[in-house]
Amino acid sequence: MKDVVRLVIVAVGGQGNLLAARVLAEAALSQGVPVHMSEIHGMAQRGGVVESAVVFGPAESSIISDAEADVLLSFEPAETLRALNRARPGTLVITSTSPLPPFTAAIGKGVYPEPDKVLDLIRQKTGRVVAMDAKALAAKAGNPLAQNMVLLGALARTQSVPVPADAIRKAIEANTKAAFAEINLKAFDLGHEAAAGQ
Repeated sequence: MKDVVRLVIVAVGGQGNLLAARVLAEAALSQGVPVHMSEIHGMAQRGGVVESAVVFGPAESSIISDAEADVLLSFEPAETLRALNRARPGTLVITSTSPLPPFTAAIGKGVYPEPDKVLDLIRQKTGRVVAMDAKALAAKAGNPLAQNMVLLGALARTQSVPVPADAIRKAIEANTKAAFAEINLKAFDLGHEAAAGQ
């Protein structure tokens, strides 16, 4: 693993991006790994893009420029496409395949791209791609809103960031309400399993 690992997380407002970034940052700190984090909220409350940058290791900034991301973690396939400028041919992409079409597409004023074509384009532009229906796995865990935990599980399975799965699990327990902890941990485990062999 490189000394510095740059992770970009993209999602639509309300999908739990910021919690996922906070969990990762706290897990890294618990392991003595230096970490920098920044967030761009955008129009999060209206279903707009939310982006987090988490930089592990001895970096001087949390800014991740175009083509600098080592890992792109995305909660929504069209947002993965929008964030591809952050990636390069060797970037690992972990993405949910469950679409969340924007309002314009929902009312017929826009067109949502075909999911298979989205994945093909992502594969052409990046390195390894780990894709799963995070929303369905979260629902299987007991809460469709736990897809952020599913994707954290997938991220842990790839061993692409310098934070072990056990540390992430402990940070999930520490950062979520007790009533949701069991479901969140189950969602994490399902994502961890789904990423195997991808």
